[in-house]
Amino acid sequence: MKELLKIYENKPPEIVFNWKDPETEAEGWTVINSLRGGAAGGGTRMREGLDMNEVLSLAKTMEVKFTVSGPPIGGAKSGINFDPNDPRKMGVLKRWYHAVAPLLKSYYGTGGDLNIDEIHEVIPITEDAGVWHPQEGVFNGHFKPTEADKINRIGQLRLGVIKVLESDQYSPQVSRKFTVADMITGFGVAEAVKHFYDIHGSQVKGKRTIVQGFGNVGSAAAFYLSRMGAKVVGIIDRAGGVINEEGFSTEEIRSFFLNKKGNTLFADDIIPFAEINERIWNLPAEIFVPCAASRLVTKEQISQMIKSGLEVISCGANVPFADKEIFFGPIMEYTDERVSLIPDFISNCGMARVFAYFMEGRVAMDDELIFNDTSNTIRSAILNIFNQNNTKVNLSKTGFEIALNQLI
Repeated sequence: MKELLKIYENKPPEIVFNWKDPETEAEGWTVINSLRGGAAGGGTRMREGLDMNEVLSLAKTMEVKFTVSGPPIGGAKSGINFDPNDPRKMGVLKRWYHAVAPLLKSYYGTGGDLNIDEIHEVIPITEDAGVWHPQEGVFNGHFKPTEADKINRIGQLRLGVIKVLESDQYSPQVSRKFTVADMITGFGVAEAVKHFYDIHGSQVKGKRTIVQGFGNVGSAAAFYLSRMGAKVVGIIDRAGGVINEEGFSTEEIRSFFLNKKGNTLFADDIIPFAEINERIWNLPAEIFVPCAASRLVTKEQISQMIKSGLEVISCGANVPFADKEIFFGPIMEYTDERVSLIPDFISNCGMARVFAYFMEGRVAMDDELIFNDTSNTIRSAILNIFNQNNTKVNLSKTGFEIALNQLI
């Protein structure tokens, strides 16, 4: 696996598009690792300090993810080095998407990512730049549909991603009009845990859980895991967190979700970050769900959780471990050898799978069908690992071998 990974990591990307904003200090990159299947896909993120290497590593991660989620295309990513809280953000995004529009028309599909919203920013700005939909390039490059079929499927994709959830089985509060895009990634992270335990003859109910990060992914994962009967005992977010060693009730988790301030946990009894960061890693817990930024989780934190009974990790964040390597660094390897580590390209593939689901054919706009499709895709990927390795360790190593054998 390591030899395959080395070959894959060291292969240069096919296309690197570099842009410098004429009106601000912003700089952006689109990295297309390959045009496998005639197209490539990956979201657009913005953060201060981002560089081309970060975008490249995420593009390669996307290509691995597509071996699970489909469609069978290359991986790509866009990133803009700019402060997302700067009032000039919208102008930067408009100029960026106008510059990258020819790629989006031809062979590259994008979406929302860190600090960039799919529904309120990506879709309307790309439309203004003359792109029918942010995924138009994937349609043209990979699916090559007739004009009529392209119109139909783009319409289906547009409606499906922003579809308001009608079932309280999937929505924390139907009247708040949460969309598929709001909930699907966190749902997949939770389903990965459920399927892992089921395949290994156990269940989620009663398992104590720690959640890192309470944005869209972490809050949704906590909501769905709690609904399954898991006991969320701790949540750590950027500014602080909460602990209840007996486990928060489903209603309490739902309340945390509904009372978020933007993408941040808000609670009356919030514990300051320095204090919770000292306490939370020693809490007895079987499940850990890292859903904050990439490259945060340390070996020391993992070791502390293992001593406290950790069994399974379902990654909501891409590359959650504080390794410098693109994929399989020493902290990830240490973790994979000791607990059941469901790799990010399986557990957080929900949004990529939704795109594929609506692009591949004509489907019904039904909450249950959309969410079951993601759940079944994740279950199939975990079963593929189990069929090659029925132990509870080295899941990520096995998962990478399966994926890389498709790519190299």
